[in-house]
Amino acid sequence: MTARITEGVFFTTPPDLPRGRHELSRDDVLTAQRERLMIATTELMANSGYQGVGVRQIAKRARISPAAFYECFPDKDACVFAAYGRFIEVLLTRIRGIFPVGSFAWDRHAIADIVEGYLTALNADPVVARAFQVEMDALGRRARVQRRAALVGMSEVLKAERERAPGNPRVPLSAYVGAVYAIRQLASDALDEPEKGSIVALSAEAGVWIEAMLSAVSN
Repeated sequence: MTARITEGVFFTTPPDLPRGRHELSRDDVLTAQRERLMIATTELMANSGYQGVGVRQIAKRARISPAAFYECFPDKDACVFAAYGRFIEVLLTRIRGIFPVGSFAWDRHAIADIVEGYLTALNADPVVARAFQVEMDALGRRARVQRRAALVGMSEVLKAERERAPGNPRVPLSAYVGAVYAIRQLASDALDEPEKGSIVALSAEAGVWIEAMLSAVSN
């Protein structure tokens, strides 16, 4: 059985559209249908992988017609990348929410808190996490480009926040990118092998080696 997303983490299923005449605008209808389609695509990808998902399957799971699908997206890939964009947007928002208003020490405990925030978001909805941390790689070069852009974006946020605090030495962006890539891969491996334990357990040890790496690069 295809697993469902966890409501309210990355996606929220809209209410059923009323039958017959209603007062909803076309934009309201399309917005609701797009959300349903992104959810259906995500669930099917997490279960069957990218290659195992077709437009008709997506439309059926979303409970709309294939014709309505094409009113929302030109093709399957457009729907997949729209859902992936939501995934990244929510992750970045949650990571930014961890930073305090003022400056703070970037020791291993602070770094572990940031990593834990990222991993907790993934753990909160394993279906979405699997779709976009594991199965997304099957989409080829375009997916790799999107992933690199997202990970570099996360790295830039971390670099800017760390350097905002007085006394923190400047470190090349590539060091942050390396750390973000490593955490992403560890999380992906954990999602692919859930029987080995929760991915959130990675945060404490990650705080230690990321702190050591940033300190070594700055010296």
